[in-house]
Amino acid sequence: MRAILTYHSIDRSGSIISVTPEAFRAHVEWLATGAVRVVSLTQLLALGDEVDAVALTFDDALASVATEAAPLLAVHGFPATVFVVTRHVGGDNRWNGALDRGIPVQAVLGWDVLARLQTQGIAVGGHTRHHRHLHHCDHAELIDELAGGADDIARALGERPDTFAYPYGDVDARVARAASGQFAICCTTAFQPVRAGDRPELIPRLDAWYFRDAARLQRWGTWTFRQSIAVRDTLRRIRRTFH
Repeated sequence: MRAILTYHSIDRSGSIISVTPEAFRAHVEWLATGAVRVVSLTQLLALGDEVDAVALTFDDALASVATEAAPLLAVHGFPATVFVVTRHVGGDNRWNGALDRGIPVQAVLGWDVLARLQTQGIAVGGHTRHHRHLHHCDHAELIDELAGGADDIARALGERPDTFAYPYGDVDARVARAASGQFAICCTTAFQPVRAGDRPELIPRLDAWYFRDAARLQRWGTWTFRQSIAVRDTLRRIRRTFH
């Protein structure tokens, strides 16, 4: 089974975007046993469905990526991707001047740290300029968020990103078409494994928050694991329908 794990912050705040340092360490230590291959996003999509493999991603480029995650990943040579909100680089996660509900204020990494992380095997992908709900954007605003964010990364780090994650998982057909014109791989928040035939502009991921108990992650690929993913995905779809 192939899948992408999504993290945001590695901290003890208990927020809905947080995984504790202890839980993250347990994840990495289990992955280091070789039970599942840890590969880059691009490599993951090139593998077959019969391969047990995972790609690791971090949305928002919060400070704990550098302080908590990167040192552990470096020990084992694990690649990862961090998705950057470019106009908040060096600032914090008060997107559009306000915090999302239940999320603590956290620092966003600066360009110098992001450049250093690249040398450690952590790729930098796009996550828009301002972390907006993209389906609310008109065409010009949408292109500015997508292409403008990629241009910001290219100017700061010398290379245009080919991967992207939709803020809030907010994507419709129009947004997906626009994103596919800018990036080779676009990640959603659809709670599913990666399968052959997935559209590259609509790649699903598994939110690591649901695997805070590392024992759940260690059931990787089993019938129980697959069923739990299917049930969780259904519940998330129902909740979105009524919100």
